[in-house]
Amino acid sequence: MAENSPANGAANPAADPSQPQLNLQKIYTKDISFEVPDAPKVFQLQGQPGVELNLSQRVNTLSETVFEVVLSVTVTCKIEEKTAYLAEVHQAGIFGVAGFDQASQENVLGTYCPNVLFPYVRQIVSDLVQGGGFPPLYLQPINFDAIYAEQMRRRNETPAESPALNS
Repeated sequence: MAENSPANGAANPAADPSQPQLNLQKIYTKDISFEVPDAPKVFQLQGQPGVELNLSQRVNTLSETVFEVVLSVTVTCKIEEKTAYLAEVHQAGIFGVAGFDQASQENVLGTYCPNVLFPYVRQIVSDLVQGGGFPPLYLQPINFDAIYAEQMRRRNETPAESPALNS
């Protein structure tokens, strides 16, 4: 009778509930909006377009170990102070996260999950902009690790430092 054991004698992490586990259960688009408020006049404007990107994220707890992460991106393009287009995408994913300590779990939800969702947002925004009659817009990669580190730095600033700023 043959034994079923992992190669190299390594333990099977799926069989050990004490090991941290992360799994992607679903990716979906929660909301999409695209507006061209001054069409068709905007297509006759000749100025240099200015693009503004706003990014946000929220985490909704579905159960003790299951979370919905929603990455929201809003792109506003203006030409000659007129809004050429406004694209907004809320891309979501359901992630199973178990066996992590609180700080590691927050890090996974704040960095890994948005990194998984961002390529979907990038493609949708590009398709919306091009389908709206504008040149393609390719969003540059975003360093979610740096954004998360900055959020943690701000969160950890002590209140004792704040009054010195007001003096």
